[in-house]
Amino acid sequence: MSLLKRTRSLETRVSEVDPRRLNSSEAEILVNEIIDVLTLHSHLYYAQDHPIISDSQYDRLLQCLRELEESHSQAVRSDSPTRRVGSEPLDSFDKVQHAVPLLSLSNAFSDEDLLTWYNKCRKRLQVEESDRLAVTVELKIDGLAVALTYHNGVLERGATRGDGRTGEDVTENVRTIKSIPLRIPLDSARLLADDPPTPGVMEVRGEVFFRISDFEKMNARLAASGMKTYANPRNTAAGSLRQLDSSLTAERPLRFFAYSLGPTSSPVPNSQTATLSWFERMGFAVNTHTDIFDTIDQVLDFCQLWREERENIDFEIDGIVIKIDDLDAQNRLGNISNAPRWAIAYKFPGREEPTRLNDIIINVGRTGKITPEAVLEPVNIGGVTVSQATLHNADYILDRDIRVGDMVLVKRAGDVIPKVLHPVLEARTGGEKSWQMPPHCPACGNPLERIEGEADHFCVASECPAQFSRLIEHFVSRDAMDIEGMGTMLALQLSGKGIIRAIDDLFKLNAPILSSLEGFADKKISNLLAALEVAKTRTMSRLLYGLGIRHVGKTTAELLVKYFESMDALSRAPEYMLIEIDGVGAVIAQSLVDWFAIEENQRLITSLQALGVNTSRLESETPTGTSSVRLAGQSFVLTGTLSAMGRKEAGEHIKILGGKVISSVSSKTDYVVAGENPGSKLVKARNLGVTVLTEEKFLALIAQGN
Repeated sequence: MSLLKRTRSLETRVSEVDPRRLNSSEAEILVNEIIDVLTLHSHLYYAQDHPIISDSQYDRLLQCLRELEESHSQAVRSDSPTRRVGSEPLDSFDKVQHAVPLLSLSNAFSDEDLLTWYNKCRKRLQVEESDRLAVTVELKIDGLAVALTYHNGVLERGATRGDGRTGEDVTENVRTIKSIPLRIPLDSARLLADDPPTPGVMEVRGEVFFRISDFEKMNARLAASGMKTYANPRNTAAGSLRQLDSSLTAERPLRFFAYSLGPTSSPVPNSQTATLSWFERMGFAVNTHTDIFDTIDQVLDFCQLWREERENIDFEIDGIVIKIDDLDAQNRLGNISNAPRWAIAYKFPGREEPTRLNDIIINVGRTGKITPEAVLEPVNIGGVTVSQATLHNADYILDRDIRVGDMVLVKRAGDVIPKVLHPVLEARTGGEKSWQMPPHCPACGNPLERIEGEADHFCVASECPAQFSRLIEHFVSRDAMDIEGMGTMLALQLSGKGIIRAIDDLFKLNAPILSSLEGFADKKISNLLAALEVAKTRTMSRLLYGLGIRHVGKTTAELLVKYFESMDALSRAPEYMLIEIDGVGAVIAQSLVDWFAIEENQRLITSLQALGVNTSRLESETPTGTSSVRLAGQSFVLTGTLSAMGRKEAGEHIKILGGKVISSVSSKTDYVVAGENPGSKLVKARNLGVTVLTEEKFLALIAQGN
């Protein structure tokens, strides 16, 4: 019987049962069935990201299990999902001696370091020059290492790494992490005929971490409740796992990836790749971004790929772990005092550095949002010199007690604006100065306001010049109206001189006006006027995004255009109708209604129409017919270099046609588009049987029906 049918049958049974009327034997049978089914569903949800029942179905079965356990205490099992809520607070953690030390890894900071390590392994193993030596590569997750001990398949103990030889017993806390199996194997049908039997005693080692999206959602909930938020996922994960009150750990959305075996009481798979596959079949979540290579050049390519792609996954990594795949070879290589010889960590350039906070200034955004910014002593972070960083809002500064003059830790992640994480308290001298949000806007002098329920301050003065300058800068940008020749400096110059006082003034520019500006010759004037004419033909979604309505980003604008054929139709939409659109919600709906309710904004739309700017849905955006939804519901992964168009442009084409772009390959991916030098994603796609498109085939696919 399939799991879904088994679940439906179980739902029917529990709906007809009064737990108090069951005898002990009947209760035990039903408890065992519910636990087995819930455990399998938990595995699908947390380890495979593929739930097949709703949260409410799961919760109903879990509630029935609680009632059964309350009525029949003898039926309670140690691996029951009800144990995941936490237990009584501890006074302190017991110490745990690791039977086999959890060693740290030696580091490689360059390609040369990695080559030196690989050649030493070959030499020690006496591998001939013409022979290959297989190595595995795994993303190095920035979390907290733990060791899980199972006795006869049941989780018995969880311990932190500690100093490698002595850790802390955090068993009650790891029980609350839903991606950690409380009993293994979860499903004997998943095991292969030649799999080794589950050892009587087995230690599984891995990493506890936060997904970035889960961490951000948790911080958003805390902020909405007026509670303190957290600075970064790694430190918060470590702190969460070391809570003396495990009920607090249960409230944190921690995850676990298994990556190696510790001591076992019976034989296990003979390679790292086989071990990871075995873990998956037993119900553990493993990092899917792993691979096996025969040459060190392939490993170097993988490392370079993930240096560039590290921002495109939902958890933080700080490098790549490279291991000799064969476990017998690992044993022959052995260890040095604090690290194995058979593994090494290829470390990415650091993204966090300390520096001095010289001042705090405030920036006025296009929506009037006030953002405090740190003026820093210049510091090199990951190869880029950083001299300014965001401080988010006043609460962020006050909650962390960040002061002018502090040494602060600054983080830079890819192309994201650098941010100050926290002050280095040990470096304080007493001369640092506390900071408060100024009461007035620095651009127009009007009082700042803080909207109830929000963390940010706003300048709400419609005449604020700083807001309008930022709005024009946004309106002409590449992702909005993409007006070639209208760069940021020119947009600010035109608004600063009062030549343009509203967005529609852009389309009233003419040769006499432009010729009065320094540096504008005939050719430059004609090019800009031509670009403005082209901008009039942009899609409605670009215009909507360019208007700078609060909470309406590029994706939301594209979504709204699928439901409303014109700006006029959107302007008349009531809030209840907007809320019903999947992906909009109450906050965006309210923002849209408020924006269109302003008389000046209604005048703006009417004026743009009169000036010839497109304010209606174009054929390429229409939700009917083959040209708009041919790729609806289909997922694409883009890898390698695309020569005809960039990956960003390719992604836009996919979204216009109803598809979605994702960052990693899984069995649920519909297509992988492979350009030049595609890397490991192509290999994984082929292994999973995912359809691979060359750039030529991709271009043919998106051109169909156009």
